[in-house]
Amino acid sequence: MRNAFADEVAKLANEDERVVLLSGDIGNRLFDRLKERAPNRFYNCGIAEANMISVAAGMAICGLRPVAYTITPFITARCLEQIRVDVCYQRMPVIIVGTGSGLSYASLNATHHSCEDIASLRVLPNMTVLCPGDPSEVRSALRAALKHDGPVYIRIGKKGEPVVHNEPPRFEIGNWIRLRDSGDVSLLSTGNVLPLAVEVADSLDRRGISCGLFSCHTVKPLDHETLSKAFDRSQLVVVLEEHSMLGGFGGAVAEWLSDYARRCARLLRVGTSDAFLYEAAEQAHARERYGLTVASIVERITTHLAIGCRS
Repeated sequence: MRNAFADEVAKLANEDERVVLLSGDIGNRLFDRLKERAPNRFYNCGIAEANMISVAAGMAICGLRPVAYTITPFITARCLEQIRVDVCYQRMPVIIVGTGSGLSYASLNATHHSCEDIASLRVLPNMTVLCPGDPSEVRSALRAALKHDGPVYIRIGKKGEPVVHNEPPRFEIGNWIRLRDSGDVSLLSTGNVLPLAVEVADSLDRRGISCGLFSCHTVKPLDHETLSKAFDRSQLVVVLEEHSMLGGFGGAVAEWLSDYARRCARLLRVGTSDAFLYEAAEQAHARERYGLTVASIVERITTHLAIGCRS
């Protein structure tokens, strides 16, 4: 995902002289193409992320389109006040990109985990939250964010994520991508767990359970039309994310559900639990500890479906 981001931001800088990239002391070689094409529009702001956000807000006031980029917890939790006051309060068109989201940096322990960022940023007024599901969606999300008149947070993975889409999908903020029609289960995936969601859907299909699949790349604003159809047409709606079940995408869907009349389907939220992971491990192991594996998710879904049939 980060390679796709670096390539696309270089293209955008070549197309639009307003685009400026600010980096929090990472990915310097990653942006060699951008620096070759636009050497005066790349700034390494060092490990001073709060200052980087304020600089980005100032650039936006001057008519530029700044993109601020670094590791997710450092560009969200570390500088939440600057995002809230300098960017969101003034509705500045700053694009904030967090890389290595969720458990992507699991091997570097809890300081580099980011399972609270969606919760923190989606509650900020004027903020749009995008969580692309594969490298193709990263490119589309960045272009959509550049056209958006206001703050945008883009949450991406690290590297090596599989490409899910055979061709660039139609990407529009607030309109999710349907990969499979709704069935007994509607699986709503956000962010870098989309390849995992595909495996879950395949496993359910092999068990004779029809499964609709949606890439929910926009967490704020939600796609109300797709949500309504999913809850009206399925027995179970499953929200999958590599983020805490508190306040994340699942929390947003639960809030939406509470505001509407009773729907046919029940809601199952799958994400990380309200607990730190006190060990350093690769992402696959961290996911296993939180139950974010195909086997675990399929078991939870089939159990909930069985309970629903008995009730």
